[in-house]
Amino acid sequence: MSKIHFSIMKKKIFMVSICSLFLYANIYAKDPVFTTKPAGMDNNKIDGYRGIWFGLGQKTEYGDKNSGGDGTYTSSHLPLAIYAKEVDKTFFVYGGTTSSDEKHLLSMIGYYDHKTKQVSQPTIVCDKITVDDPHDNPCLQIDQKGHLWVFVAGRARKRPGFKYKSVKPYDIEKFEQVTMEEMCYPQPWLIPDKGFLNLFAKYIGVRLLYYETSPDGYNWSEDRQLAAIIEPGAKKGGHYQVSDRNGNNVGTFFNRHPDGNVDKRTDLYYVQTSDMGKTWTTVNGTTLDIPIVQVENPARIMNYRDQGINVYLCDMNFDQQGHPVCLYVTSRGWESGPNNSPYQWKFTRWNGSVWKTSAVGDSDHNYDMGSLYLLDDKWLIVAPLINGPQLWAAGGELVFYESNDQGKTWGKTKQITCNSPRNHNYARRPVNAHDPFLYFWADGNSSKFSISKIYFGDSSGSIWQLPYTMKSKMAEPIKINNNLDIDK
Repeated sequence: MSKIHFSIMKKKIFMVSICSLFLYANIYAKDPVFTTKPAGMDNNKIDGYRGIWFGLGQKTEYGDKNSGGDGTYTSSHLPLAIYAKEVDKTFFVYGGTTSSDEKHLLSMIGYYDHKTKQVSQPTIVCDKITVDDPHDNPCLQIDQKGHLWVFVAGRARKRPGFKYKSVKPYDIEKFEQVTMEEMCYPQPWLIPDKGFLNLFAKYIGVRLLYYETSPDGYNWSEDRQLAAIIEPGAKKGGHYQVSDRNGNNVGTFFNRHPDGNVDKRTDLYYVQTSDMGKTWTTVNGTTLDIPIVQVENPARIMNYRDQGINVYLCDMNFDQQGHPVCLYVTSRGWESGPNNSPYQWKFTRWNGSVWKTSAVGDSDHNYDMGSLYLLDDKWLIVAPLINGPQLWAAGGELVFYESNDQGKTWGKTKQITCNSPRNHNYARRPVNAHDPFLYFWADGNSSKFSISKIYFGDSSGSIWQLPYTMKSKMAEPIKINNNLDIDK
């Protein structure tokens, strides 16, 4: 086993009040203690693409707060796929499982070969052995020498995260473990000729945002806190984020959790860095004091708290001018069902001088999730914006929504899936997305435990299913004719 580097937490928590400072500095001061990870099924193969099913267990009369096929969950794990022009392959990671009747999480990697139009048999990068929770799903990065880096998320302060590196460039056969550390919701970005900038969260009592840098993936900086916003009079805070890279610039949108309550997540903030985290600024270049700790600060771009609106982040991207944009869902509360509708999809963008927000459409659940493509000729959203077979539940039927006026107005242009037996969700955008692997996702019954299959699709709306079972190392994906014959 490769050398294990334990994350060292530096206690620099700046709170709004002395009471809050005391809380964080004393109750949550101790670092988590992780032991050596057993190998499990690491570096073994699975004979097909089988996604993990998950139910959070926070239920109302309309079902679970979040459940279904979560192989490409969460929106705060990214990127999940990267097209590598050098070998004409799209590499992708996902949360898999051992068999159709088990919930045993495996961090998996596979690739689609654009030349042969086949997919590889997937490799198990990390087996957490007793874990069935896709909050521990992996994400992916590729260094300049072609080595594949898989960042496996941890959960709270109980389960560690891991970094793995492929032994050979552009090869999924064998991975070595590089680190074991506290790392939730990882979002690693590779800055050419500079190294990695990894955004992630720690549970210092609540979900706070951190970042770290490395020139080579082996030697990492200390964990630096990015955001820990706490309302005056409150004792806790917290955040979720979505990020992206444009050249040397890495930007991130994040919400906040009033008094640490994720079920009241709200507001929208944006910060960016172009020097590997040495300085962080607003979109127009105003330097920010890090960590951000106050509710009202120059990074806040939307005040949704005063409107009583929750914010569920989906994706961010940069337009052709390098301006950041964000896709997210808003609602009146966390409970599933009609009482908190409309579940409205919003699009917020910087137009070079001001932030602009427009409505895309409505769906039926907070955890409906899709991705955003800012193409030269149009702007495209791939998302479950049509109700699926499980109503008032996570996911639905995938559709294209397009805009020809830089996001001012949106319209449905094509339904991608229909008459499905299971809801589709978490449609993800690969880095350098390349047809036909333009987006990929998983399905699952959002009302009860089920199998979960994994799919990908192209810019015309044609879709393919990754083989659930495979008899050889490479196989052709299954074309879904007319989007009507998904195997029940």
